[in-house]
Amino acid sequence: MAYVTLTLWSASEMSDEMIATANEKYVPLVMSVGATGVQMVRTGDLTMCVITQYSDAETAAAAQEKIAEVRKQAAGEFTMTMEGVHAGEVFASN
Repeated sequence: MAYVTLTLWSASEMSDEMIATANEKYVPLVMSVGATGVQMVRTGDLTMCVITQYSDAETAAAAQEKIAEVRKQAAGEFTMTMEGVHAGEVFASN
């Protein structure tokens, strides 16, 4: 069964450079650790969420150590704070 993580972030700024770096650097990094998809969604002027899809819970669990490193790197590069993490198995989708 597919598995998804959702992280909530706040940042001191949201620049075009930050968005470009997210696309060029961080999306490929997340994909390289086993994700089947990732979406970074701007939810406010200084807030965003990252939705990461995995094929199953086992793949997600195996990726979490590397994902923690990616999160730490992003938080340092962009002066961001992770406000929360949610995760679970997908039980319905289209």
